Amino acid sequence: MRKIVLLVVGIISLLVGTSGYAQQQTPDAVGYIVKVGEEAPDFEMTLTDGQKVRLSDLRGKVVMLQFTASWCGVCRKEMPFIERDIWKKHKDNADFALYGIDRDEPLERVKKFAEQTGVTYPLGLDPGADIFALYAERKAGITRNVLVGKDGKIVMMTRLYNEEEFASLCKKIDELLKD
Repeated sequence: MRKIVLLVVGIISLLVGTSGYAQQQTPDAVGYIVKVGEEAPDFEMTLTDGQKVRLSDLRGKVVMLQFTASWCGVCRKEMPFIERDIWKKHKDNADFALYGIDRDEPLERVKKFAEQTGVTYPLGLDPGADIFALYAERKAGITRNVLVGKDGKIVMMTRLYNEEEFASLCKKIDELLKD
């Protein structure tokens, strides 16, 4: 009986020890701690207009998360393309959502950043980079895009800005929205 109890305790300990979310996963070569095919870690964020958004409430939509910051030169380069080629094309589609998630910057700076880059898609605040840390190693760089399918699973992830990869991202969004 004692062996059975020890075995059960050991199994429970193993399950609890390995069930912690992405923080316990080993980062990939570009710092992601989540993988394509996994359920996207849930979070709630406050947008620059004060509205709150929870990822799990968007289930049934194709969701693009863009991790960004005002000090990121590559982000500033990529954001006008996201605005033009993704947001303007799909913003009126009820099955699509796009959120920029600004890494650890105050509200006024994020609003100014949106104005400077000319983006009109919603930007959310990520104090302490806690949302970012659900997806990538906390110290890892940005820009990053995570595409989440209607089922809540990660479909594609990008890092930095690369024209071919960005074109693939646009194509993947189009494909997912046809389903």
